[in-house]
Parts: sequence; structure tokens; C-alpha cells
Amino acid sequence: MNKNTFVKLLGVAVVVGIISTGLIYMFLRLNSASAGSPTVIVAAHALKVGTIIASADVKAVPWPGNHLPKGSYQNASAVVGSTVFDAIADEEPLVATRLASSTSGGGSGVPEGMRGVSIHVADSTGVVALLRAGQKVDVQVVTGRGTKGDAQIRTALENIAVLSVTPQAEQGSQGHTVPVVTLLAKPREAEILAAADSGADVRLVLRNPLDNATRNRDALTLGAVMRGAH
Repeated sequence: MNKNTFVKLLGVAVVVGIISTGLIYMFLRLNSASAGSPTVIVAAHALKVGTIIASADVKAVPWPGNHLPKGSYQNASAVVGSTVFDAIADEEPLVATRLASSTSGGGSGVPEGMRGVSIHVADSTGVVALLRAGQKVDVQVVTGRGTKGDAQIRTALENIAVLSVTPQAEQGSQGHTVPVVTLLAKPREAEILAAADSGADVRLVLRNPLDNATRNRDALTLGAVMRGAH
């Protein structure tokens, strides 16, 4: 082997070494980035409506960046046992709004066996301003107001959880523009709320979150209040 051939081979070897080193460096950087990236639970295959998710139906994959899909999950245990009610494609992230479970229906916050009921709230502007999801309220029903008869009030329900508060006021059954509050209720309680909302004024009383006490809920009239004042 002459000197020129040796120099050429040496040059090729140096170039190959540089390229190999660069590729290895890039590979290590990619692996490092993947290891530090958050994971998201995605469908391991297409999931049809009605599918009850098992461990084999999902997998965790690295997600680029820190902006995870809204309502996504990072642990498979959080979705196993949930039911798909909106078809999910292969490799698509699972999100709360497309799953139903015993504790939440599609991210709505309505557990199994419960109902979300919206009511128009009268004379409770100050209370409504304080309301947040998860707080507890008593529901008062007022009838006979604005008529010749004696106004009557009764606490219809106690210790009811607030699901959400709608900032825009709407016109209620009594013709007033009033705020709307959605409450979490049992089916029978939902019927009581619907009846009250359709034919009476509804007021809310804010409770201490640790107060679970209930009491006798007899109706009270304005006349009785005035007589008691004396």
C-alpha cells in the first residue's frame, strides 16, 4: 500500500468516525428527551363506542413538550374500567370528555346514579357570586309572592352539591332575569328541583362545607314571621 492510498483510507476512516459520533450523540439526545417527556395514555387500537377499557386497550407514549391534551391521562389505571361513548382512533389520546365511569360521565362530573339539574335562582345574587363547583347549598322554594295571598317559603332540599354556575343570567319561569346554577341531585331530588323551577321562585342558601346536619323543613309564611316577631 502506497502512501497516497493510506492517506485516503485514513481520511475516510476519520470522516466515518465523525459521522458515527454525531449519530450516536443525536440518538442519545433523543432518548434523553423522550425519557424526560411526560407520557400520555393513548388507544392501543381503535376503540368502538361501548367498549369497556381493559389494560390491553391502552398504552403510554411520550408526549412532546409540556402541553398535554386537555383532559388526558398519564396513568392507565385511571381509564381501565371506563366505557367509551365516543369512538377513539388507534394511537389517539384518551380524554375525559369521551369516557364514562361510575364517578364521572364524560367529564361532566355527574357520578352514576346522580343527575345534573339547572335551576333559575331568584334573590340570591350575593350567594351566587360566592358559589364554586363542589360547594353545598340548601334550596328554598318561595310561592305566593306578588299576589294577594300570603307568601310562603319552604326549604325543599338540603346539603346539595353545586356542579357549575352559569355567569349569564336567563329568564326564569316567573319572568325575571336570574342566574342559572346547576346542582348535583338524586333522581327524586331532580324532580323536586324541576317542579320548583317551573312554578316558583328558587333561592339558594350557602352551607359550610363541613355542615351535614338536616332539620325539619316545615313551610313558613310571612304572616307567621310577623306574628312571631311580636
